Amino acid sequence: MSESRAVALTRELIRCPSVTPADAGALDVVEKALKAVGFETHRIVFSAPGTPDIDNLFAKIGSGAPHLAFAGHTDVVPPGDPARWRFDPFAAEVSDGRVYGRGASDMKGAIASFVAAALTYVELHGAPQGALSLLITGDEEGVSINGTVKLLEWAAARGERFDHCIVGEPSNASTLGDMIKIGRRGSLSGRIRVIGKQGHVAYPQRAENPAPIIARIVSALSGHELDKGTTHFERSNLEFSTIDIGNPAINVIPGEARAQFNVRFNDVWTHESLKERILQVIKEAAPNANVEVEFPPSNAVSFITKPGAFTELVVDAVRQVTGMTPELSTTGGTSDARFIVNYCPVLEFGLTNETIHAVDENARVADIDGLCAVYTRIIERYFEPASAR
Repeated sequence: MSESRAVALTRELIRCPSVTPADAGALDVVEKALKAVGFETHRIVFSAPGTPDIDNLFAKIGSGAPHLAFAGHTDVVPPGDPARWRFDPFAAEVSDGRVYGRGASDMKGAIASFVAAALTYVELHGAPQGALSLLITGDEEGVSINGTVKLLEWAAARGERFDHCIVGEPSNASTLGDMIKIGRRGSLSGRIRVIGKQGHVAYPQRAENPAPIIARIVSALSGHELDKGTTHFERSNLEFSTIDIGNPAINVIPGEARAQFNVRFNDVWTHESLKERILQVIKEAAPNANVEVEFPPSNAVSFITKPGAFTELVVDAVRQVTGMTPELSTTGGTSDARFIVNYCPVLEFGLTNETIHAVDENARVADIDGLCAVYTRIIERYFEPASAR
Protein backbone atom coordinates (compact mmCIF):
# COMPACT_ATOMS: atom_id res chain seq x y z
CA MET A 1 0.00 0.00 0.00
CA SER A 2 1.38 3.41 -0.94
CA GLU A 3 1.91 5.80 1.94
CA SER A 4 0.12 9.14 2.28
CA ARG A 5 1.75 12.47 1.57
CA ALA A 6 1.81 13.29 5.29
CA VAL A 7 3.63 10.06 6.14
CA ALA A 8 6.06 10.46 3.24
CA LEU A 9 6.90 14.00 4.38
CA THR A 10 7.31 12.81 7.97
CA ARG A 11 9.85 10.21 6.88
CA GLU A 12 11.68 12.70 4.69
CA LEU A 13 11.96 15.12 7.62
CA ILE A 14 13.15 12.42 10.04
CA ARG A 15 15.94 11.54 7.60
CA CYS A 16 17.30 15.06 8.14
CA PRO A 17 19.39 14.70 11.36
CA SER A 18 18.43 18.16 12.60
CA VAL A 19 19.70 17.92 16.16
CA THR A 20 19.64 21.42 17.66
CA PRO A 21 21.05 23.72 16.31
CA ALA A 22 21.63 21.91 12.98
CA ASP A 23 19.00 22.20 10.24
CA ALA A 24 20.42 19.36 8.12
CA GLY A 25 18.06 20.15 5.24
CA ALA A 26 14.78 19.89 7.16
CA LEU A 27 13.58 23.38 6.27
CA ASP A 28 14.46 22.72 2.63
CA VAL A 29 11.97 19.84 2.65
CA VAL A 30 9.18 22.05 3.99
CA GLU A 31 10.00 25.02 1.78
CA LYS A 32 10.16 22.95 -1.42
CA ALA A 33 6.76 21.38 -0.79
CA LEU A 34 5.06 24.69 -0.02
CA LYS A 35 6.63 26.64 -2.90
CA ALA A 36 5.31 24.03 -5.32
CA VAL A 37 1.73 25.19 -4.70
CA GLY A 38 2.42 28.92 -4.57
CA PHE A 39 3.46 29.73 -1.00
CA GLU A 40 5.73 32.75 -0.65
CA THR A 41 8.69 31.67 1.47
CA HIS A 42 11.39 33.45 3.43
CA ARG A 43 14.44 31.91 5.07
CA ILE A 44 15.85 34.06 7.86
CA VAL A 45 18.92 33.34 9.95
CA PHE A 46 18.99 34.95 13.39
CA SER A 47 22.07 35.33 15.55
CA ALA A 48 23.01 36.43 19.06
CA PRO A 49 26.35 36.57 20.89
CA GLY A 50 27.23 33.28 22.53
CA THR A 51 24.48 31.34 20.77
CA PRO A 52 24.42 29.37 17.50
CA ASP A 53 22.95 30.88 14.35
CA ILE A 54 19.47 29.49 13.63
CA ASP A 55 17.78 29.07 10.26
CA ASN A 56 14.04 29.83 10.28
CA LEU A 57 11.25 29.62 7.72
CA PHE A 58 8.22 31.81 7.17
CA ALA A 59 5.82 30.68 4.44
CA LYS A 60 2.53 32.31 3.48
CA ILE A 61 -0.23 32.11 0.90
CA GLY A 62 -3.07 34.60 0.56
CA SER A 63 -3.34 37.99 2.26
CA GLY A 64 -5.37 39.96 4.74
CA ALA A 65 -7.70 38.61 7.38
CA PRO A 66 -8.47 36.14 8.72
CA HIS A 67 -4.90 34.94 9.12
CA LEU A 68 -4.35 31.42 10.43
CA ALA A 69 -0.78 30.46 11.32
CA PHE A 70 0.82 27.14 12.13
CA ALA A 71 3.98 27.11 14.23
CA GLY A 72 6.48 24.41 14.97
CA HIS A 73 10.09 23.30 15.03
CA THR A 74 12.17 20.95 12.93
CA ASP A 75 15.00 20.66 15.45
CA VAL A 76 15.17 17.56 17.64
CA VAL A 77 16.99 16.42 20.77
CA PRO A 78 20.00 14.09 20.41
CA PRO A 79 19.11 10.42 19.92
CA GLY A 80 21.59 9.11 22.48
CA ASP A 81 23.25 5.79 21.75
CA PRO A 82 21.95 4.60 18.34
CA ALA A 83 22.75 1.01 19.35
CA ARG A 84 19.87 1.14 21.84
CA TRP A 85 17.37 1.94 19.09
CA ARG A 86 15.38 -0.69 17.24
CA PHE A 87 16.25 1.13 14.00
CA ASP A 88 18.67 3.88 13.07
CA PRO A 89 17.13 6.99 14.70
CA PHE A 90 17.33 8.90 11.42
CA ALA A 91 16.31 6.12 9.01
CA ALA A 92 12.54 6.71 9.39
CA GLU A 93 11.73 3.01 9.21
CA VAL A 94 8.08 1.91 9.23
CA SER A 95 7.23 -1.18 11.26
CA ASP A 96 4.05 -2.46 12.89
CA GLY A 97 2.12 0.56 11.69
CA ARG A 98 4.53 3.07 13.21
CA VAL A 99 7.17 5.45 11.87
CA TYR A 100 10.31 5.23 13.99
CA GLY A 101 12.86 8.01 14.34
CA ARG A 102 13.94 11.01 16.34
CA GLY A 103 11.33 13.72 15.88
CA ALA A 104 8.55 11.42 14.70
CA SER A 105 6.21 12.73 17.41
CA ASP A 106 8.11 15.85 18.49
CA MET A 107 7.30 17.26 16.08
CA LYS A 108 8.13 16.40 12.50
CA GLY A 109 4.97 14.34 12.15
CA ALA A 110 2.86 17.39 12.96
CA ILE A 111 4.80 19.64 10.59
CA ALA A 112 4.40 17.10 7.80
CA SER A 113 0.69 16.78 8.60
CA PHE A 114 0.09 20.51 8.46
CA VAL A 115 2.11 20.91 5.25
CA ALA A 116 0.17 18.08 3.65
CA ALA A 117 -3.12 19.62 4.83
CA ALA A 118 -2.13 23.01 3.42
CA LEU A 119 -1.13 21.48 0.09
CA THR A 120 -4.45 19.63 -0.12
CA TYR A 121 -6.44 22.76 0.67
CA VAL A 122 -4.64 24.91 -1.91
CA GLU A 123 -4.87 22.23 -4.59
CA LEU A 124 -8.63 21.97 -4.04
CA HIS A 125 -9.55 25.59 -3.34
CA GLY A 126 -6.65 27.81 -4.37
CA ALA A 127 -5.37 30.55 -2.09
CA PRO A 128 -7.65 31.18 0.90
CA GLN A 129 -9.84 34.25 1.38
CA GLY A 130 -7.42 35.47 3.99
CA ALA A 131 -3.93 34.19 4.78
CA LEU A 132 -2.46 30.85 5.75
CA SER A 133 1.10 30.79 7.04
CA LEU A 134 3.73 28.65 8.72
CA LEU A 135 6.39 29.77 11.19
CA ILE A 136 8.98 27.01 11.50
CA THR A 137 12.11 27.30 13.62
CA GLY A 138 15.13 25.18 14.46
CA ASP A 139 15.61 26.51 17.98
CA GLU A 140 12.79 25.13 20.15
CA GLU A 141 14.77 22.30 21.68
CA GLY A 142 17.69 24.65 22.32
CA VAL A 143 17.98 28.01 24.04
CA SER A 144 14.95 29.46 22.17
CA ILE A 145 16.70 32.75 21.48
CA ASN A 146 17.16 32.85 17.70
CA GLY A 147 13.94 31.12 16.74
CA THR A 148 10.25 31.82 17.27
CA VAL A 149 10.73 35.00 19.32
CA LYS A 150 12.72 36.72 16.59
CA LEU A 151 10.69 35.20 13.77
CA LEU A 152 7.53 36.71 15.25
CA GLU A 153 9.24 40.08 15.63
CA TRP A 154 10.45 39.89 12.04
CA ALA A 155 6.96 39.04 10.78
CA ALA A 156 5.34 41.82 12.80
CA ALA A 157 7.88 44.34 11.47
CA ARG A 158 6.87 43.50 7.91
CA GLY A 159 3.19 44.00 8.73
CA GLU A 160 1.99 40.46 9.36
CA ARG A 161 -1.00 40.25 11.69
CA PHE A 162 -1.99 36.83 12.94
CA ASP A 163 -5.56 36.14 14.07
CA HIS A 164 -5.06 32.60 15.39
CA CYS A 165 -2.29 30.05 15.62
CA ILE A 166 -1.93 26.30 16.12
CA VAL A 167 1.30 24.85 17.47
CA GLY A 168 1.88 21.25 16.52
CA GLU A 169 3.43 20.12 19.80
CA PRO A 170 2.52 16.54 20.80
CA SER A 171 -0.41 17.53 22.99
CA ASN A 172 -2.22 14.22 23.30
CA ALA A 173 -1.53 12.01 26.31
CA SER A 174 -2.18 8.58 24.79
CA THR A 175 -4.71 8.77 21.95
CA LEU A 176 -5.03 11.19 19.08
CA GLY A 177 -7.88 13.50 20.03
CA ASP A 178 -7.70 13.26 23.81
CA MET A 179 -6.19 16.67 24.59
CA ILE A 180 -5.72 20.22 23.32
CA LYS A 181 -3.41 22.56 25.17
CA ILE A 182 -5.06 25.93 25.71
CA GLY A 183 -2.27 27.32 27.87
CA ARG A 184 0.87 26.46 29.76
CA ARG A 185 2.26 27.00 33.21
CA GLY A 186 5.20 29.31 33.72
CA SER A 187 8.58 28.15 34.96
CA LEU A 188 10.87 29.75 37.54
CA SER A 189 14.07 28.22 38.87
CA GLY A 190 16.02 29.21 41.96
CA ARG A 191 19.32 28.51 43.68
CA ILE A 192 19.75 28.88 47.44
CA ARG A 193 23.09 29.20 49.22
CA VAL A 194 23.27 29.16 53.02
CA ILE A 195 26.60 30.47 54.30
CA GLY A 196 27.73 29.13 57.67
CA LYS A 197 31.07 28.75 59.42
CA GLN A 198 33.14 25.61 59.15
CA GLY A 199 34.35 23.96 62.33
CA HIS A 200 34.89 20.77 64.30
CA VAL A 201 31.75 18.84 65.21
CA ALA A 202 33.02 18.57 68.80
CA TYR A 203 33.00 22.36 69.14
CA PRO A 204 29.70 23.49 67.61
CA GLN A 205 29.81 26.75 69.56
CA ARG A 206 32.74 27.79 67.35
CA ALA A 207 30.93 27.05 64.09
CA GLU A 208 27.67 27.85 62.34
CA ASN A 209 26.11 24.80 60.76
CA PRO A 210 24.21 25.58 57.52
CA ALA A 211 22.72 22.07 57.26
CA PRO A 212 19.79 22.57 59.66
CA ILE A 213 19.11 25.94 58.07
CA ILE A 214 18.92 24.60 54.52
CA ALA A 215 16.73 21.79 55.86
CA ARG A 216 14.29 24.30 57.38
CA ILE A 217 14.19 26.28 54.14
CA VAL A 218 13.61 23.20 52.01
CA SER A 219 10.87 22.01 54.36
CA ALA A 220 9.21 25.43 54.44
CA LEU A 221 9.17 25.90 50.69
CA SER A 222 8.15 22.31 49.97
CA GLY A 223 5.26 22.53 52.41
CA HIS A 224 4.09 26.00 51.43
CA GLU A 225 0.83 26.13 49.47
CA LEU A 226 1.37 28.71 46.77
CA ASP A 227 -2.25 28.63 45.62
CA LYS A 228 -5.23 26.34 45.20
CA GLY A 229 -5.29 26.36 41.41
CA THR A 230 -7.56 28.32 39.07
CA THR A 231 -10.31 27.58 36.57
CA HIS A 232 -7.98 26.26 33.89
CA PHE A 233 -4.82 25.52 35.90
CA GLU A 234 -3.88 23.06 38.61
CA ARG A 235 -2.12 24.45 41.68
CA SER A 236 1.41 25.77 41.31
CA ASN A 237 4.09 23.40 42.55
CA LEU A 238 7.65 23.91 43.76
CA GLU A 239 10.04 20.97 43.56
CA PHE A 240 13.62 20.70 44.80
CA SER A 241 16.01 19.00 42.40
CA THR A 242 19.21 19.09 44.49
CA ILE A 243 20.34 19.63 48.08
CA ASP A 244 24.13 19.76 48.26
CA ILE A 245 26.67 20.19 51.04
CA GLY A 246 29.59 18.42 49.44
CA ASN A 247 31.27 17.57 52.72
CA PRO A 248 33.19 14.26 52.70
CA ALA A 249 34.32 14.54 56.34
CA ILE A 250 32.01 13.15 59.01
CA ASN A 251 33.64 15.22 61.80
CA VAL A 252 33.54 18.63 60.08
CA ILE A 253 30.68 21.11 60.26
CA PRO A 254 30.35 22.39 56.67
CA GLY A 255 30.82 25.99 55.69
CA GLU A 256 27.89 26.21 53.30
CA ALA A 257 24.91 24.35 51.90
CA ARG A 258 23.13 24.72 48.57
CA ALA A 259 19.82 23.72 47.04
CA GLN A 260 18.09 24.13 43.68
CA PHE A 261 14.38 24.19 42.87
CA ASN A 262 11.95 24.81 40.08
CA VAL A 263 8.39 26.14 40.24
CA ARG A 264 5.74 25.44 37.62
CA PHE A 265 3.24 28.18 38.26
CA ASN A 266 -0.24 29.08 37.09
CA ASP A 267 -1.89 32.38 36.14
CA VAL A 268 -2.06 33.55 39.76
CA TRP A 269 1.59 34.54 39.50
CA THR A 270 4.08 36.58 37.56
CA HIS A 271 7.79 35.94 37.84
CA GLU A 272 8.20 38.95 40.12
CA SER A 273 5.32 38.22 42.46
CA LEU A 274 6.44 34.60 42.77
CA LYS A 275 9.99 35.63 43.60
CA GLU A 276 8.69 37.91 46.35
CA ARG A 277 6.64 35.09 47.89
CA ILE A 278 9.58 32.66 47.82
CA LEU A 279 11.92 35.18 49.45
CA GLN A 280 9.28 35.84 52.12
CA VAL A 281 8.98 32.12 52.96
CA ILE A 282 12.77 31.77 53.14
CA LYS A 283 13.07 34.77 55.46
CA GLU A 284 10.38 33.37 57.77
CA ALA A 285 12.09 29.96 57.85
CA ALA A 286 15.59 31.33 58.50
CA PRO A 287 15.25 34.94 59.72
CA ASN A 288 18.80 35.40 61.00
CA ALA A 289 20.73 33.21 58.59
CA ASN A 290 23.14 34.33 55.89
CA VAL A 291 21.19 33.21 52.82
CA GLU A 292 21.74 34.07 49.17
CA VAL A 293 19.02 33.39 46.60
CA GLU A 294 19.53 33.55 42.84
CA PHE A 295 16.82 33.33 40.18
CA PRO A 296 18.23 32.51 36.72
CA PRO A 297 16.53 34.36 33.85
CA SER A 298 13.35 32.74 32.55
CA ASN A 299 11.10 33.57 29.59
CA ALA A 300 8.58 30.85 30.47
CA VAL A 301 5.46 32.72 31.53
CA SER A 302 2.05 31.37 32.37
CA PHE A 303 -0.57 31.99 29.68
CA ILE A 304 -4.06 30.96 28.70
CA THR A 305 -6.14 31.14 25.53
CA LYS A 306 -9.64 31.33 26.93
CA PRO A 307 -12.11 29.01 25.20
CA GLY A 308 -14.14 30.71 22.47
CA ALA A 309 -15.13 30.37 18.84
CA PHE A 310 -11.69 29.31 17.64
CA THR A 311 -11.36 26.69 20.35
CA GLU A 312 -14.80 25.36 19.46
CA LEU A 313 -13.79 25.15 15.78
CA VAL A 314 -10.70 23.09 16.64
CA VAL A 315 -12.58 20.87 19.09
CA ASP A 316 -15.25 20.20 16.47
CA ALA A 317 -12.61 19.29 13.88
CA VAL A 318 -10.96 16.87 16.30
CA ARG A 319 -14.31 15.33 17.20
CA GLN A 320 -15.37 14.91 13.56
CA VAL A 321 -12.14 13.14 12.62
CA THR A 322 -11.36 11.12 15.76
CA GLY A 323 -14.75 10.75 17.39
CA MET A 324 -13.28 12.10 20.63
CA THR A 325 -14.01 15.30 22.52
CA PRO A 326 -10.58 16.55 23.62
CA GLU A 327 -9.85 17.76 27.13
CA LEU A 328 -8.80 21.42 27.28
CA SER A 329 -5.60 21.31 29.29
CA THR A 330 -2.74 23.47 30.56
CA THR A 331 -0.54 20.61 31.79
CA GLY A 332 2.99 19.78 30.73
CA GLY A 333 6.13 21.81 30.23
CA THR A 334 6.76 24.94 28.23
CA SER A 335 6.54 25.48 24.47
CA ASP A 336 6.97 28.27 21.93
CA ALA A 337 3.27 29.02 22.34
CA ARG A 338 4.35 31.21 25.28
CA PHE A 339 5.80 33.64 22.73
CA ILE A 340 2.99 33.41 20.18
CA VAL A 341 0.29 34.30 22.73
CA ASN A 342 1.65 37.86 22.68
CA TYR A 343 0.50 38.15 19.07
CA CYS A 344 -2.71 36.12 18.85
CA PRO A 345 -4.74 33.37 20.53
CA VAL A 346 -2.86 30.07 20.29
CA LEU A 347 -3.74 26.40 20.79
CA GLU A 348 -1.52 23.32 20.74
CA PHE A 349 -2.60 20.15 19.02
CA GLY A 350 -0.35 17.47 17.60
CA LEU A 351 0.48 13.79 18.00
CA THR A 352 0.77 11.81 21.22
CA ASN A 353 3.67 12.41 23.60
CA GLU A 354 4.24 8.83 24.81
CA THR A 355 7.70 8.42 23.23
CA ILE A 356 9.00 11.96 22.81
CA HIS A 357 12.70 12.38 23.66
CA ALA A 358 12.91 8.63 24.29
CA VAL A 359 14.77 5.75 22.63
CA ASP A 360 12.65 4.39 19.76
CA GLU A 361 10.56 7.54 19.45
CA ASN A 362 7.75 6.78 17.04
CA ALA A 363 4.38 7.87 15.73
CA ARG A 364 1.50 5.73 14.52
CA VAL A 365 0.95 5.97 10.78
CA ALA A 366 -2.79 6.17 11.43
CA ASP A 367 -2.23 9.08 13.82
CA ILE A 368 -0.18 11.03 11.29
CA ASP A 369 -2.94 10.58 8.72
CA GLY A 370 -5.57 11.39 11.35
CA LEU A 371 -3.73 14.55 12.39
CA CYS A 372 -3.49 15.62 8.75
CA ALA A 373 -7.25 15.11 8.44
CA VAL A 374 -7.86 17.24 11.55
CA TYR A 375 -5.64 20.03 10.23
CA THR A 376 -7.34 19.85 6.83
CA ARG A 377 -10.74 20.17 8.47
CA ILE A 378 -9.57 23.12 10.57
CA ILE A 379 -8.27 24.97 7.50
CA GLU A 380 -11.47 24.29 5.56
CA ARG A 381 -13.69 25.48 8.39
CA TYR A 382 -11.50 28.49 9.16
CA PHE A 383 -11.73 29.89 5.65
CA GLU A 384 -15.28 28.72 4.99
CA PRO A 385 -17.68 31.61 4.30
CA ALA A 386 -19.79 32.38 7.36
CA SER A 387 -22.96 31.69 5.35
CA ALA A 388 -21.79 28.12 4.71
CA ARG A 389 -21.13 27.21 8.36
